[in-house]
Amino acid sequence: MSQVVLKSITETVVRFSEVDSMAVVWHGNYIKFLEDGREDFGKKFGIGYLDVYHNELMTPIVKISMEYKKPLFYGDTALIETTYIDTDSAKIQFEYKIFRKSDNELIATGESTQVFLNLNRELELTTPPFMEEWKRKMGLLKD
Repeated sequence: MSQVVLKSITETVVRFSEVDSMAVVWHGNYIKFLEDGREDFGKKFGIGYLDVYHNELMTPIVKISMEYKKPLFYGDTALIETTYIDTDSAKIQFEYKIFRKSDNELIATGESTQVFLNLNRELELTTPPFMEEWKRKMGLLKD
């Protein structure tokens, strides 16, 4: 595996619909923040959901975890740091850190794992060619 680090930072403002009656972000919405990070990462690095789908594959989440450290409140700006974790396996893994922008306080950490399914929803056991090509383009694989 390579020493190349692929990371994106996504900024989002906490909306009223994302908080509970105490103006604290409801715990389930942090999973949506991870989705925002993945989607932004995909756009920045050319490996978005439509890129995968155009290769006749899907990448469902099979594992996700969150560790909550501090709360976010209505109106806070969150910075979602999404880091691609390179692996030889036929999967996509990310690690996340969520910070409050105003004081750079670490709010939460997380991880996610996605696998490749073909359009018949069958598990792909080897890394798809387009993913290997993307890894080469990003400097993660050498010829």
